[in-house]
Amino acid sequence: MMHSLRHSAALAAAMITVAATPALARDDDTSGERRSRANITPYIEAAQVVTAELQPGSDVFTYTRLGAGVDAAISGRNSAASVSLRYERSIGWDDNVADVDTLTGVARGSLALVPQALTLEAGGMAARTRIDRNGAASIGGYGANSDSTTQIYSVYAGPSLQTNVGDVEVSGTYLIGYSRVDSPDVVPTSSNGDLVDVFDDSVSQAASLRAGIAPDMVLPVGLGVGAGWNRQDISNLDQRVDDRHVRADVTVPVTREVALIGGVGYEDVEVSSRDALRDGDGNPVVGPDGRFVTDESQPRQIAYETDGLIWDVGVMWRPSRRTSLTATVGRRYDSMTYYGSLSYAPSANTSVGLSVYDNITGFGGQIANSLNGLSTNFEAIRNPVTGDLGGCVGSLEGENCTLAGLGSLRSAIYRRRGVSATFAHAMGRTQLGLGLGYDRRKYIAAAGTVLGALDGLTDENFWVSAYASRQLDRRSSLNFNATGSWFETGLDNAGGSLGYSASVSYYRSIIAGLSGTAAVGLDGITRESLPDYTSASALLGLRYSF
Repeated sequence: MMHSLRHSAALAAAMITVAATPALARDDDTSGERRSRANITPYIEAAQVVTAELQPGSDVFTYTRLGAGVDAAISGRNSAASVSLRYERSIGWDDNVADVDTLTGVARGSLALVPQALTLEAGGMAARTRIDRNGAASIGGYGANSDSTTQIYSVYAGPSLQTNVGDVEVSGTYLIGYSRVDSPDVVPTSSNGDLVDVFDDSVSQAASLRAGIAPDMVLPVGLGVGAGWNRQDISNLDQRVDDRHVRADVTVPVTREVALIGGVGYEDVEVSSRDALRDGDGNPVVGPDGRFVTDESQPRQIAYETDGLIWDVGVMWRPSRRTSLTATVGRRYDSMTYYGSLSYAPSANTSVGLSVYDNITGFGGQIANSLNGLSTNFEAIRNPVTGDLGGCVGSLEGENCTLAGLGSLRSAIYRRRGVSATFAHAMGRTQLGLGLGYDRRKYIAAAGTVLGALDGLTDENFWVSAYASRQLDRRSSLNFNATGSWFETGLDNAGGSLGYSASVSYYRSIIAGLSGTAAVGLDGITRESLPDYTSASALLGLRYSF
């Protein structure tokens, strides 16, 4: 889950909601007073969808979508929350189109238990995705009703402390999260015929505590001491990440806008697992869910361990409250590490972000950490044809592209390094946004175990998400959004795959509470070692909002 603020990926991009809503804006009220407001909109929806397979076949599928959900945004002096929750029933008109029930949603909230000191944070997500044979996960309409789709669930909660004891600033967090991926009906296998061990579930815990003094409070420089703990327990083969560290840091002001920062400390990191149960011929046993069965009778095996000195040095530039840049280089995980972030808001309606990150995690910890980075003020964007969540939520704050860079759903623990950049703008009737990133995973597995062949191998994922929206008049709007990701694995000979999804939708208010939707979409995947798949869809629907 959350390794540290500086080690998390700022996957932030703003996306517009599928309903005609006011433009997003940043809350710049610094008076300490926040006007309480609640906007809760439950709705029911019915739509007819036609999907035509363009390649490799030429089938045409027709189904009816019936849905019910709620979109809510609540804020007060001591609390804030955003929620988008939807249940949907897809009813196929053909024997080869299965009826599907789907629950999707995303939520993020905070409650000040002690104002300006102790806050309870919480969040959750349910989403649908597709698993390709190389383990890659892709969002969008492609394969929405196929046997290779699956559900992802994740929730987290915990307290956050920020207070002062005299001149000493004290901060701390404890977060616990649970993440799960359902088994697809068809278990994916690699191009070599090997089983892709799809992530099952995990419990993630993260805790941190720091005490420090700011520059010029007691001394010309700022000083601090802190400690952190990251624990992830993954059900697949009883894999575990146990990461502890303590450190001291210093902040040396150079000018009013620039400071040098640095730290030194000690870390102890261990990654371990058990092997799969073996049959009489020595082959690993696979359970009915398509995952390896863990051999609980054997001792744990160490996949990776390191302990010793850690350090980092860098620069921090903060010319105004709207601009912040941090760049750091150091040594951690027994190797060099680089991380940093840029946050730039030239106006209340525009934001630019950049992040470089480096951490050790599993898939569940990655998702729970991304949820923790969401803003409490967002609007969910959904694929207008499938009703699924898009790669991002609409907000000018926070890490808001939880699904855009999913990468692989393999269960193995990995060292995750990458970079992401985002732009969002909301002004008047027009909203624009762009997010893109690169993510590299180097897998960590114990030698001699069923996952041992993955150790040291890498996956790479390039992703992009974009949107454009225009409010045509008081009653109608036109929207475009698209996502794409290039995934390449070094685990077998499957090669790379490009998954993509794009849609254009038109919304029209008919009478009070009733609106109509017309949308078209294009979804597909291009693969180096398998036939390409492309489908086009069209939708007509009605929504009644209460």
